[in-house]
Amino acid sequence: MEIQLTGKVAEIVNSKVASGGYQNADAFISDIVLRADEFDRLKLDLLRNEVNIGLNEIKRGEIVEFDLDNFFNEETK
Repeated sequence: MEIQLTGKVAEIVNSKVASGGYQNADAFISDIVLRADEFDRLKLDLLRNEVNIGLNEIKRGEIVEFDLDNFFNEETK
């Protein structure tokens, strides 16, 4: 795959490679893509955990009725 980088992005990549942190631009881009993928997985795991917490609270009857329309109507008054 070939990608053309321009402007600020190209400057960042070139700077990272020049500083010796990466062997070449491919290594830097690969690292960034893998980190982004891991970050997305972590966010999804956190979201799933929060949903499970909420579902368990519902099962235990720990709920409060909430009217979203009423909430927004009160906020705009």
